[in-house]
Amino acid sequence: MPHRKAQNLEIDNLDIQILSILMKNATTPYTEIAKDLIVSGGTIHVRMKKLEEMGVIKGASLEVNPQKLGFDVTAFLGIFLEKGSQYNAAVEKLKTVNEIVELHYTTGSYSIFAKIVCHDTNHLREVLNEHIQSVPGIQRTETFISLEESIKRQISLD
Repeated sequence: MPHRKAQNLEIDNLDIQILSILMKNATTPYTEIAKDLIVSGGTIHVRMKKLEEMGVIKGASLEVNPQKLGFDVTAFLGIFLEKGSQYNAAVEKLKTVNEIVELHYTTGSYSIFAKIVCHDTNHLREVLNEHIQSVPGIQRTETFISLEESIKRQISLD
């Protein structure tokens, strides 16, 4: 595999192998990774610190299943702004809506595309009417309810 550049610093095959293991299971102990890759635990620790400093690793998080916590509706929302210049102000207001789990500035028909999770369709209606469509600058929205998430994964480094 060729070397990859990130922020003008080299990422070598060992870095890619470490990332691949942790992307499959972020709880894998460094000692286990070191044993599998035939290097020291200290090497894994140093490499991880380097990757964090380079911005390759943005952090670690716990992933929960929203449905198991009573959030049964996932929807995607295309948001039309009155003017593109209202984007930053709209995003600041939308950051306060806890049901929004992703927000993207996009090309195409919508200025903003959001992923939201709600308990049910009544909760979705409430979030749309009271929290999203009332944001200054939002002209209108278009909602798509997800019936099933078929694929969810990280990029493949293999």
